[in-house]
Amino acid sequence: MPWLVLALLTALCLALYNFFIKLAADHIPAAVGAVVLQLVAAALGAVWLLRLKLQGQPLPITNKGLLLAALAGLGVGLAEILTFVVFSRGVSSSVGTPVIVGGSVLLTAGLGLVVLREALTWPQALGLVSIVVGIVLLARGH
Repeated sequence: MPWLVLALLTALCLALYNFFIKLAADHIPAAVGAVVLQLVAAALGAVWLLRLKLQGQPLPITNKGLLLAALAGLGVGLAEILTFVVFSRGVSSSVGTPVIVGGSVLLTAGLGLVVLREALTWPQALGLVSIVVGIVLLARGH
């Protein structure tokens, strides 16, 4: 499957993730929502890992890989809790999600540029500037 199709499928899953957090935020505390979300995600990951293991796939593991995955888990866990909190304060999904996701894209791009020394073309830079403009417009209207 081409990377773009996978990326768009990932975007769909992320959209459902944010949409269902928005709906759940009015019905349960942020901590409960985050724990339930993580338990379901961990179970899904465990099923995938078991499937790979049963297929005989090699699963090379390094300490650095485990540490980086744990740090990613810390980041997503905090993001989930904070997303529940944002939405429980009445922010609409049509404003909160683009600000959260757009902000994430900007910060990730910045880390890629500074820490990983990745290059950025002018069209890509224009895309990032467009995200900044979009965030400003969304935040001002709320």
